[in-house]
Amino acid sequence: MAEKKKPEMSRQTFIKLMGAGAAAVAGTALAPQLAAQTPSSTATAASAKAGPIPTTWDVTADVVVLGAGAVGLAAAIRAAEGGASVLVMDTNYDIGGHAIISGGNVPLGGGTSYQKKYGIEDSAETLFRDLTDWSVVEVSGMPEYRYNDRGVQRALADNEAQTFEFLLAHGVPFVDKAPDNSGGHAVGVSAKREHHTVWTKGQSLESPAGAGGTSLMRALEDSARKAGVKFLLNYHMDAIYREKPDAGRVLGVKAHYTPTILPGTTVPLKSFRSDGNLAMASPTVTVRAKKSIIIGTGGSTGNVNFRRMSDGRLTEEMPLAGDEYSPQDASGELAAMAIGATLWGSANQTMDRNGSLRKRPIIGTRTNYVGWTKDSPLFPKVKASGINIRTWQDAIIVNQMGKRFYNEMEDGYPNGTTEGSIKPYVHGNWRNAQNVKFAPMNYPDAALAMNEGSTAPDFGSGPQWAIFDSEAVKREKWVIDGTTTHPDYFFSAPTLAELAAKIAACPYSKVKMPGANLEATVAEYNKAVEAGVDEAFGKPKPQFKIEAGPFYAAWATITVHDTYVGLRINMKCQVMTLEGEVIPGLYCGGESAAGCSQHGLARCLTQGYIAGAEAAK
Repeated sequence: MAEKKKPEMSRQTFIKLMGAGAAAVAGTALAPQLAAQTPSSTATAASAKAGPIPTTWDVTADVVVLGAGAVGLAAAIRAAEGGASVLVMDTNYDIGGHAIISGGNVPLGGGTSYQKKYGIEDSAETLFRDLTDWSVVEVSGMPEYRYNDRGVQRALADNEAQTFEFLLAHGVPFVDKAPDNSGGHAVGVSAKREHHTVWTKGQSLESPAGAGGTSLMRALEDSARKAGVKFLLNYHMDAIYREKPDAGRVLGVKAHYTPTILPGTTVPLKSFRSDGNLAMASPTVTVRAKKSIIIGTGGSTGNVNFRRMSDGRLTEEMPLAGDEYSPQDASGELAAMAIGATLWGSANQTMDRNGSLRKRPIIGTRTNYVGWTKDSPLFPKVKASGINIRTWQDAIIVNQMGKRFYNEMEDGYPNGTTEGSIKPYVHGNWRNAQNVKFAPMNYPDAALAMNEGSTAPDFGSGPQWAIFDSEAVKREKWVIDGTTTHPDYFFSAPTLAELAAKIAACPYSKVKMPGANLEATVAEYNKAVEAGVDEAFGKPKPQFKIEAGPFYAAWATITVHDTYVGLRINMKCQVMTLEGEVIPGLYCGGESAAGCSQHGLARCLTQGYIAGAEAAK
């Protein structure tokens, strides 16, 4: 059966929320310790759309952490070590967020013990200069560091090395080798900074994705539980209470029950761990934060209307990487904006940054960021692992009109953002851009371009499809069955014309692919194979014709990845208004915070490290 599309927030509702400062609609995580308590005498006004401030609360903690990912667990441990009672809330059935399904590549610099051990010279000052160097560019000449918030970058530079030692002290198993550039980008050009956690083999309840992120997050979870941190899972944060809609301290949050129930069952999926997990009797709860609230909800790229503020091309057909485990639905941002916070750093989201859009080698399923196996507890939800393509010599990629648009061998990733990518490199030198070897275009830009099938009102580019034949299946040694490919995103037919007609059954197809177009595209490509030259798109020495039926079409659509636009914060990770005023008691880090182009785990962990200590004060 076809999976139903997720309902989107209507344009009217979204505008109302943005313009009127209404409360948020989605979320990810929460935290703290039990105890019913009445609010302070000054908390008499109702927060916008959160409803009246409760006279009693279902649960109370000093510090409430929204999101059990890299920001949330690092912050929770630091807050607990600072003497605070801590409750972490998450909309998922388990901890980890995007971090637990990541590769566990952690780009921390500034002079970590591993950098020193292996003779890599680095310092906080060097890192700060790197993360603000206007002269470093990547694909299409996009400036990697130019638009970073300099205060945010200074705080990261000053705390990254300490964050690495914090992770070591809390049992995170890093591979004992010299930091490198593998898996890193936007980490600065002056030194190698990528540290790697031990890879967890295989997927299971304990390790839903089987990757380096598992060892990272399970270690932090163990440390948090030992520190007395409590967890409220399967509760989605809907709104933040503040003393007044536009003034005063934050007081707590409102959330609702969101159990993860797999298809064909009626029983909620349970967490791997139960110790310290709170059980609530009501589907709606209020949680009092006596000191602070920390937003670590993971960003906004899962909210189609929100992400299109920064890039109008990102219509609904583009999936979010890892959405099946953590939704990144802008809940933290919307809830904070409802009580006076503002967005920041939008240029970093709009540019052609490596982290924001990804071409994936997993095809035949829409959930193409992780190759979910049958051993994962989420497999009944995703329904297919996808097939991993070894080389794009075995397939071409076409748009919704059945036409090629770019060299399939390229992915458009930058290479001017790590040590060794610019030679010679001189900080702040205008010649640096001349010394970067990068593609003149970006593959995602071509994939998301309008085509003849782009129609009103959004003029979306539509899905992209990998096209190949039965000989490619043999070369790749693919097993194609009901567990590797999804029936909504994988099609086969004896002829190309019939294949084009079948693609219309995909729930994200907006137009019917013309069979004649696909036939002409394949015929032109086969001529390029004969000639050994791809005049149309420059694919190097195309090797294999597509001529042996049956023919196949597999989902190969660009995936939306990291979030770079987010809430305005200062060097202490305090959330701020448009006027630059601090909202008392409200903190944020990671992908829900703005001002940083550094990829993934480093900014999340470091800002959690900062925010947790500050929030406990």
